[in-house]
Parts: sequence; C-alpha cells; structure tokens
Amino acid sequence: LPGAARARSASPGSPPVLDGSFLLSPLGGLMGAQAVLGLLVWSLIAATTYHLHAAYGWVMFVSLFFWILTLLFFVTYLLQLHQKFYMVPWPLVLMIYNAVATVLYITAFVTCAAAVQPTSWRQWDYNRRAAASFFACVTMITYGVSTFFSFRAWKGLGSNAATSQVTDHA
Repeated sequence: LPGAARARSASPGSPPVLDGSFLLSPLGGLMGAQAVLGLLVWSLIAATTYHLHAAYGWVMFVSLFFWILTLLFFVTYLLQLHQKFYMVPWPLVLMIYNAVATVLYITAFVTCAAAVQPTSWRQWDYNRRAAASFFACVTMITYGVSTFFSFRAWKGLGSNAATSQVTDHA
C-alpha cells in the first residue's frame, strides 16, 4: 500500500500523508541529524553572552536560519508535500540548499572556533562555545554529505534520462 498512499498524497485536494519510510532513508536521517545538531549549535551559543562578541552573531544567524529551513524541508518530505508541488525540481533545490548550507556552516564553524578564548572570565561560556564549535563542525559535515547525496539524486544515480522517464511515469 505504500504506492497507494503516495498516489493519494500526490493529488492536489487530498490531505498530507506521513511517510514513515522517509525517516529511515539517508535523506531523512541526515535531515534529522542536521536539525538536532543545528539546534545544539544555536542553543549552546544562545546560552552564552554572545551579544558581547560580534562573531557569535554570525554563528547564531547561520545556525538558526538553516535550522528553521531544515525543519521546513523535513516536514515537507515527511508529509510528502514535495509530491504535490511536482513542478519544483526538488533534487536540484536540495542540492543547492545543502551546498549553500555547507559553505556557510564552514564560515560559522571557523568563526566560532576562532572566537573561543580559553582565557574567558566565564568558564561556562568557554565550554559552551567550544562545544558549539564542535557541533558546528559536525553539522557542516552532515550538510556536506547531504550535498553529495543530493548531487547524486539530481544526476539520477547513474540512470539515463530515458530510464528515469519510463520509471517515473509507469
């Protein structure tokens, strides 16, 4: 019945249907990891006196911005809403999104790591900022891996155009 659920959710007037298999897919697992790791980054920074250091404003922006967008993409795929908007090239959109997130998380990670000062007068700020740097690095890696998989999905995983046309419409 997964095909029936997919066909039902793809029609414009039908309600969204949860796709449990998405959670077990590489895309779903990576998006879930990105949401959790991104939450850790911005919550660790938010728990410090980040407003006193301009560098952490950038880290907060990047981590919070991509956390919100990742949650939106996650819900879109979990509820199979991407099938209702079939005219959007979702593999290309995800590839561009993941590539941009990777590049901006590189800048956030470097900024966060460079701004951590071991001689901080508040030890708990140092620990949280150091942990945020670590999680920003791990988040950056997950976005990089997602970029790789998104690129492969966009290219069609080695299939040719004729094969994908036949399997998509069969």
